[in-house]
Amino acid sequence: MTEARPAAHTDDRDRLTRFLIEGAGVRGVRVHLHDTWQQIRERSDYPAAAAELLGEAAAAAALFTGHAKVDGRLSVQLRGNGALRTLFAECTAAGTLRGIVQLDEDAGPAPRDLRGMGPDAMLAITIENPGLHGREPVRYQGLVGLESDSLAGAFEGYFRQSEQLPTRLLLAADERQAAGLMLQKLPGDEGDDDGWVRVGALFDTLSAEELLELPTDTLLTRLFHEDGIQLLGGKPLGFACSCSRERVEAMLVSLGQEEAEAAAADGEAEIRCEFCGQRYGFDRNQIAALFAVAAHEIEAPDRLQ
Repeated sequence: MTEARPAAHTDDRDRLTRFLIEGAGVRGVRVHLHDTWQQIRERSDYPAAAAELLGEAAAAAALFTGHAKVDGRLSVQLRGNGALRTLFAECTAAGTLRGIVQLDEDAGPAPRDLRGMGPDAMLAITIENPGLHGREPVRYQGLVGLESDSLAGAFEGYFRQSEQLPTRLLLAADERQAAGLMLQKLPGDEGDDDGWVRVGALFDTLSAEELLELPTDTLLTRLFHEDGIQLLGGKPLGFACSCSRERVEAMLVSLGQEEAEAAAADGEAEIRCEFCGQRYGFDRNQIAALFAVAAHEIEAPDRLQ
């Protein structure tokens, strides 16, 4: 059996850590969000159930950037036709996160159980990587079934079906922090015959509270020390928004001149980014100047990003 090599204790708040459970042939990612999660959450006063789902989705988006090749950004999006209309969490290759929830307040409280999201509910993972030589970004999207009551369960099913690899996932969020742990069996014959079963049994002993509160080195050593733990690197995580005045200008141009001018009928059009709260103002002269520039010189996205 490989000798355990616990990591030196570090402050792993707002950090992604990749690791290998050597004797079992299992790779993993652990994410912890503290200040990052508080900055995402303070942008709006969400009900408890919606906030917990957003925290879990943010942790999941970060986890998946430690698993997949992401040169641009990876997002987790949940859409429903009930009280929860849209949940969106995004993590970039640089480790910046943002997220938002949109609710229908007239439809009652948002359900915590994903199976209560309605018959047309959709959960998706989207990776957007920069295009080569100035070309359009390359997007990959996978749709996730909602047979499970939780985000973690839904994502486990997705990875089993899409990648044909056994996967375990635990997500948790409270008012102060959010965290996630993902394990996946390495392809091939790495590890002993019952390594995955053994690791899974240990994984099942981990509570949401322990996932939130324990430092990564303590958590991994407590669970998997008998099989040996090898750290594979990581990165810091933090809140940031990709909105900019240039993006808002492009969005206004995409609306068309008549609609953009109508927005400034009272003197100024004000656009507020829902992710970070930044406000952008445009008076009539500024809007006229935008449309005096050739439309092809501005890349117009479908929405404010």
